[in-house]
Amino acid sequence: QVQLVESGGGLVQTGGSLRLSCAASGRTFTTYVMGWFRQAPGKEREFVAGISRSGSSTNYADSVKGRFTTSRDNAKKTVYLKINSLRPEDTAVYYCAADFTRLSASTSARAYEKWGQGTQVTVSA
Repeated sequence: QVQLVESGGGLVQTGGSLRLSCAASGRTFTTYVMGWFRQAPGKEREFVAGISRSGSSTNYADSVKGRFTTSRDNAKKTVYLKINSLRPEDTAVYYCAADFTRLSASTSARAYEKWGQGTQVTVSA
């Protein structure tokens, strides 16, 4: 049974940076693709970034390209999301998720079978 625990969220000013972490336990970490999603109040959950099992391949939503970077440390069973140049519109709960089936990160939330509890990111203007 996989468990995912996010951390690293907080309140930051516009232009600031954060690094979110998602620690996994249970099933062998290298057997699943990881994705990052976010959900702002009143909005649907949206894909922001994904990373393949080995970490050699990543993909991003157009809205975050150039500002968000995802990486994984398979030895530590942890995936990261570095967020630079934060904007008020980045305010949301950020979730990591695991896909046990595919070899590359899907942008659809339905592809992911296990989710973390989320971590709040709030960007002040």
